[in-house]
Amino acid sequence: MIAALDHVQLAAPPGSEERLRAYYVGVLGMVEIPKPPVLAARGGCWFRAGEVVLHLGIEERFRPAKKAHPGLRVRGIEEYAARLARCGAPVTWDDGLPGCRRFYSEDSVGNRLEFLEPG
Repeated sequence: MIAALDHVQLAAPPGSEERLRAYYVGVLGMVEIPKPPVLAARGGCWFRAGEVVLHLGIEERFRPAKKAHPGLRVRGIEEYAARLARCGAPVTWDDGLPGCRRFYSEDSVGNRLEFLEPG
C-alpha cells in the first residue's frame, strides 16, 4: 500500500546546477539537500521545503516539462506570486480549480510548476 509521496523528480540539462540552485533556493526559498555520493556523480540537485522534496536530475537530451508538473501548496499565495515576479519568474494566474487560488510558473530551465492555496 502507498503510504506517502517521497519526492518528485524533474529533469534539467547538463551543466544547469547553478541555475537550479539560484531558482530553487534563491527564488523559491527551498534548501538544497546533499545527494548520496554515488548519485551526486550523475549531477543534478535535490531540494527540500518542509515535507516537500524535489529532485532535479540531469538529462542529456533535456526538454522542459510543459504539461506535467508538481503542484506545490503555499501559504500567502499573493505574496509568493509577487516574490516570484520580483525575481523575474513568470506568474500566470488560473482560476479553473474551484476552491483554490493558483498560478503557474517555470523554473530556471523551463519546467512548469503549479502553486496553489486552498480556500
